[in-house]
Amino acid sequence: MKPIYLQRHDSTKNLHRFYQLFVIRGLLDDWSLVKEWGRVGSPGTVRKVWFESEVQANDAALLLAKQKLKRGYV
Repeated sequence: MKPIYLQRHDSTKNLHRFYQLFVIRGLLDDWSLVKEWGRVGSPGTVRKVWFESEVQANDAALLLAKQKLKRGYV
């Protein structure tokens, strides 16, 4: 799966945020969904969620991306 990079801008509220998702393989044959978010132009917060299979990690990433699109990210 290619990394997903989303941004949300609202100049009236001085809101300039990003959200990035990507799936990577672990050393023990497991998979993780890496989520990074924060203000555009600054380092973001990073969290990993571990899964047993690549399919599960990709499904979780697509579901999260869909939720972010509903909130105004593009």
